[in-house]
Amino acid sequence: MARMRSKRHRQEREEFMLKERRKVDQGIFDTRTMTYLSKFYNKRIITALKSPIARGKEADLYLAEAGDAEVVSGQKYVMMKFFRIEASAFIKMSKYIEGDPRFERQIGKSRESIINTWCKKEFGNLRVANGAGVLVPTPYMFNGNIIAMKFLGDHKTIAPSLNDVRVEDPEAALYLIIENMKKLYQAKLVHADISEYNILVYNEVPYMIDFGQAVSTRHPSAHEFLKRDVANILQYFAKKYKIRKDSDEVYRYLLSV
Repeated sequence: MARMRSKRHRQEREEFMLKERRKVDQGIFDTRTMTYLSKFYNKRIITALKSPIARGKEADLYLAEAGDAEVVSGQKYVMMKFFRIEASAFIKMSKYIEGDPRFERQIGKSRESIINTWCKKEFGNLRVANGAGVLVPTPYMFNGNIIAMKFLGDHKTIAPSLNDVRVEDPEAALYLIIENMKKLYQAKLVHADISEYNILVYNEVPYMIDFGQAVSTRHPSAHEFLKRDVANILQYFAKKYKIRKDSDEVYRYLLSV
């Protein structure tokens, strides 16, 4: 009887996963990805995968119903980020991994290996940033090419990017962004791709996202990336809100103790 129940349980699980798979894009959710996804169900991080809510250059975002795991207690939804194994820009990822002493020995030569290392890197960077008090989506778990994190949004709609809204107090928003860049640097990380597209505005508060390319401050190009981040965000606020700050002055402030 025990053997029969076990077999029936496996069949029910397989049927459930098949139904979940039918909800989503077959091009993304191949057998390999579905195997990775099953662990999020087993760990009770999520109970059901919902619809896609955003599509990026290398990844797709899906909404999922939160499970009863302690890490997501009280959360109705979880954000699932699926890195596409066949992402066209995967070669560009190498420059952000090579030179980063935390991950450069882990990167393989295959496309899947690079994507999975990138996923692990983003999860690790989010944990460091979250632990340092930086405003980021709280990371819950990763497996293969998938990350589960806190959903920032309302009524199943993801929070808009900084580019898509006019914040009520741009001076305060810019101040928070700069302070979070400083906290990140003090935590030995540089985002390396700060822009109006990689910041979500949730309840009028700016949250940094997309940390796959973030590097250790020991990376040989870390300060080059940091200067670029400063220039990008200051240029945006100068253009949209006519708020002007000296790039070199802000850069020196980020490096100060």
